[in-house]
Amino acid sequence: MPTKAVCVLNGEVKGTIFFTQENGKAPVQVTGEVSGLKKGLHGFHIHEFGDNTNGCISAGAHFNPHGKDHGGPTHDVRHVGDLGNIEAGGDGVAKVGITDKFISLEGEHSIIGRTLVVHADPDDLGQGGHELSKTTGNAGARLACGVVGITKA
Repeated sequence: MPTKAVCVLNGEVKGTIFFTQENGKAPVQVTGEVSGLKKGLHGFHIHEFGDNTNGCISAGAHFNPHGKDHGGPTHDVRHVGDLGNIEAGGDGVAKVGITDKFISLEGEHSIIGRTLVVHADPDDLGQGGHELSKTTGNAGARLACGVVGITKA
């Protein structure tokens, strides 16, 4: 039986994101949509804390249990929480369809109880040369966030 989780994003934009993992070692399927975005790319990351008491800023930094530099979802050097970018069309909607082998819904890399954040700007995947590239991908303000929670199968 797969493990499933959900995240309801609230803030300047809205969305619902679903996570499914067939077993503790399989890649996680990330699906759903985010609406109210400006057209283009937006950083999409799991942050370390499931705390939204002071808005999205309470979520802390990217989920990075191994102390690595920020990178893209296909890079060998990346934070566990680095999911790259989602892309909104002219209608302001980003349809999410990501498969990620670093995050998990169980064990050491579990994202359950952590916060998913949608950022205002594109994530440069650690390649931008900006002073924030190696920590945040220079992805800008936090537009919306929500805590990832376990859900029924």
